[in-house]
Amino acid sequence: MSPPALPWRTLRADLSASVVVFLVALPLCVGIAVASGVPAELGLVTGIVGGLVVGFMPGSSMQVSGPAAGLTVLVAEAVDRYGLAGLGTIVLVAGLLQVGLGLLRLGRWFRAITVSVVQGMLAGIGLLLIAGQLYVLAGVAAPHTGPGKFTGLPGLVGEVVTSAQARVSLAVGVATIAVMVGWDRLPGRLRTVPGALVAVVAAAGVTAALGLPVDTIEVEGLLAAMQPSLGHWGTLADVGVLATIATFTLVASAESLFSAAAVDRLHRGPRTDFDRELVAQGTGNTICGLLGALPMTAVIVRSSANVRAGARTKASRVLHGLWLLLFAAAAPGLIGLMPLPALAAVLVHAGVKLLPLRALPELWRQHRGEAVVLAVTALAILTTDMFTGVLVGLGLAVVKTAWEISHVRVTVRDVPVAGDPAERDATVADPAAGGPTGRDAAAGDAGPGPVEVAITGNATFLRLPTILTTLNDLPADRTVRLDLRGLRHVDHACRTALDTWIETHNRNAGVSVHVVAPRPAEDDRPRTVDAAD
Repeated sequence: MSPPALPWRTLRADLSASVVVFLVALPLCVGIAVASGVPAELGLVTGIVGGLVVGFMPGSSMQVSGPAAGLTVLVAEAVDRYGLAGLGTIVLVAGLLQVGLGLLRLGRWFRAITVSVVQGMLAGIGLLLIAGQLYVLAGVAAPHTGPGKFTGLPGLVGEVVTSAQARVSLAVGVATIAVMVGWDRLPGRLRTVPGALVAVVAAAGVTAALGLPVDTIEVEGLLAAMQPSLGHWGTLADVGVLATIATFTLVASAESLFSAAAVDRLHRGPRTDFDRELVAQGTGNTICGLLGALPMTAVIVRSSANVRAGARTKASRVLHGLWLLLFAAAAPGLIGLMPLPALAAVLVHAGVKLLPLRALPELWRQHRGEAVVLAVTALAILTTDMFTGVLVGLGLAVVKTAWEISHVRVTVRDVPVAGDPAERDATVADPAAGGPTGRDAAAGDAGPGPVEVAITGNATFLRLPTILTTLNDLPADRTVRLDLRGLRHVDHACRTALDTWIETHNRNAGVSVHVVAPRPAEDDRPRTVDAAD
């Protein structure tokens, strides 16, 4: 019996898609490795492991893994501080942590990280990547620190003005960017071959044909570049190494799982199992660490190219790893023809794509708090380091969320001796929002009837100034009826402050405060204290 037609059509589609993904991945693997300060071959090793190992594992069916531009700055800092041997240990331990987190079924919890922090993290990485590669475009050594990359830009301009070689190098890089941007605007069929590959090949051809004085990649060979090791475990005594491992784990996991969620929206195939995907990513990073290669994440550029090229199963990503292996084994010399300014241009182009240029204006119009978190996270990464910047962003996001959910509303009503209660112009919301204050409420309370005060919402310490300002402005000679039935939550600080105010009011004014509270346990609400007590 002849095999059904569908599997052959599926295999043909996956084969075609794998070639497209290979062509997309090749310049990125090489460029990211060079920008990270490691041999270009190590970027190919990571891409091969991402295809042949992670590609086979369960988790996401369409997502493609490999070295990511989002980790370039972090890897460069690690290599500068701890060397290639230290990088291998860091990647190895980070991979083991990812496997452990996935086995504990904690993968889904990485999705609890607010998108604004992730976007801010990527924006900070993108800005550092662009700033660092501007120096490579001109053939000038880049400063090692993040702030130094920006403060050194005036000196870079002076170097370009005074050096003919720098101008030639910059021209090659700018022409490469122009080709990539123009290629993206061509009709769909022509764009089957990735613009980055076309631009790099064109730059290599022009550089070789004209004999331009431009730096090219130094090739060591695949086996010579690798430094296999079981890990240098003594380095774990260094607190800086532990912080770097934590950052690698957090950034790589968050980027991979956010990419998985984005890729799931591009196709109708099986959805991603986030715990299994985290195990797969961790397995890949563990192997990369043992081989002394770059860390990996799932990469949205390659993954989206895989889906758009018509991939139907995970065979396409496995085959792309095979093509990378064959290229590295059969034609490593071709890597040495690639001009460094052209690869820097590829990374500048990738860095721009990390910036939320389209999302930020809309985010500012609709959710300004999220836009602030994004900007602060990016700024913190630029001025400190990746780990500190991400922690600052997460902390600010938690504070913003706590502030937003602690909405409380205080309404004061004057009850006349006779007649129905008349609501006064005394609703207290957030003072920052321009709502009336407690002083407005108390201004006209001259009647002999009680004053009704209703507090609704979530009473937390963040809203204590609003609550206490209103209560302290109430007339001292009036009975107060404090209605707490609308409170959904009262934290310890608010409960203690309300108890203290009730006791103080009763002692000083000699009139009762009557508390109307819901049924819950006594500990969950302020106590009723009569003046006689």
